[in-house]
Amino acid sequence: MHAVWVIARRELNSFFDSLVAYILLVLFLGFSGFFTWLYGGDIFLSGQASLQGFFSTAYWSLFFFIPAITMRLLAEENKTGTIELLLTKAVTDRQVVFGKFLSALLLVSVALAFTLPYAFTVASIGPLDWGATLCGYLGLLLMSAAYISIGLYASSITNNQVVAFLITLFIGLFFHVLFDALSANFTGFAGLLFSTLSMSEHFDSLSRGVVDTRDVIYFLSLIIAGLLLAEFSLTKRNLN
Repeated sequence: MHAVWVIARRELNSFFDSLVAYILLVLFLGFSGFFTWLYGGDIFLSGQASLQGFFSTAYWSLFFFIPAITMRLLAEENKTGTIELLLTKAVTDRQVVFGKFLSALLLVSVALAFTLPYAFTVASIGPLDWGATLCGYLGLLLMSAAYISIGLYASSITNNQVVAFLITLFIGLFFHVLFDALSANFTGFAGLLFSTLSMSEHFDSLSRGVVDTRDVIYFLSLIIAGLLLAEFSLTKRNLN
């Protein structure tokens, strides 16, 4: 666990040293704040003390920002050749993958923590359902973790950051949009399958304050699958 934390701290420091973290934090807070409070959210006009507008905005903002965070995690190491140097240390492929995963998740957690004043502001307007709010944040964290694991896999199979960014978006597009659209056009087993694979189906449930084990299992399955694929990609590279 110590090796995982060392790698995570190293990556987190590199985010802030290169100004990437600051830029992404400012952009995320700017987009989420604008669309939550000024355009489309209508918090002051809706007559309800709810953060549903923010969760809907963050659902889309993080979809684009997470690939920008993960694209360099392994692709840059592959390009510069430092991945071989890193893997010669007393760390395993799994520790490398999990350490980089943890660094990206911590960065997203920091971004979401900066939005907590939204909740207190809305609570001052009216009675806020804190249970639904906490579930909404949990949904954002689980969704982010799932896309981070996908982004790590994409970053592990190329040495080009732009390609890693596009691959992550392409894979994420199926879970974010296409499966949901397909479920509306199919019935029976196919419709149920596409609905089960849809990210919005599980996120919307959590954002409404409903914690279902099926939703948690869905996110955990995506996270584990992405991390295992990234680890397999590193292992395959070492064997070659």
